[in-house]
Amino acid sequence: MTHSQRPSRATPSLTRILPTPRPLLYNAGKMKKQTQPAAPAKTAAAPQKKSSFLGKSVQVPKRPITLCVDIGGTGLKMMAVDAAGKPLTDRLRELTPTPATPDTMLAVLDSLKKQMPPFDRVSVGFPGVIKHGTTLAAFNLDPAWADFPLEKNLQNRWKKPVRLANDASIQGYGAIHGKGVELCLTLGTGLGSSLFTNGHLCPGLELAHHPWRKSRSYEDFLGKRGLEKYGKKQWNKLVAKAIAQTSQLFNWDFLHIGGGNAKFLTLDLAKNIRIVPNEEGLLGGVALWRDQ
Repeated sequence: MTHSQRPSRATPSLTRILPTPRPLLYNAGKMKKQTQPAAPAKTAAAPQKKSSFLGKSVQVPKRPITLCVDIGGTGLKMMAVDAAGKPLTDRLRELTPTPATPDTMLAVLDSLKKQMPPFDRVSVGFPGVIKHGTTLAAFNLDPAWADFPLEKNLQNRWKKPVRLANDASIQGYGAIHGKGVELCLTLGTGLGSSLFTNGHLCPGLELAHHPWRKSRSYEDFLGKRGLEKYGKKQWNKLVAKAIAQTSQLFNWDFLHIGGGNAKFLTLDLAKNIRIVPNEEGLLGGVALWRDQ
């Protein structure tokens, strides 16, 4: 069976939106080899394939398999990808629970994990400041995340190696071209940001809480609260001003804009600015293991 072709769609007021991956569905259950009839003489045997629990045949994925997790203020997402970063499953999503404490959110992640195929390692994107596998703060979740050892907790919980990074950094890894200065902004519950030079992450950037206008931060205007307060038309004007401001601040060569609220953008964007799909926030998780 050949891979499905990725559809594309035109959006008149924005640059081309990348097609959403349409992944192969990998067998989360027990797989057995298919028996094959004897091949005729001088005829090459067809390649062996595995049987999917959804009734589709797919080739055995290349290992290691990475379980990519995206923790957000609105939703928790999960997807399994192969060694090349190609999706093996659909992207699963559950709403962020209230209250969004470590215990309630880990319970949701456990439930999502049960729907995934066997995996070898885990990459987690988290919407807050990360230091040495610990979440120092999560302004859009719950105060209980302060100084929470999330990386160690998941390793003990799932018995697999885990790497943790800021969610905008992982989104950037999945979006960048790897040349020049590239900035990634995520417009969601809050505002995420990551900066790259020739494919290398510049760690520690937290543009969201930097003072911007009237002694208020970028996130106050560009996050979900700003969108609801000012409305889509004024919010788009604020995004345009932020784009101009960051261009002067970082002199970026390319800007990638993602996040759930990017769909509300109505700006005519320059050729070096693009809207990226939410899936890149998961697919970038493989990049956390590039040093192996």
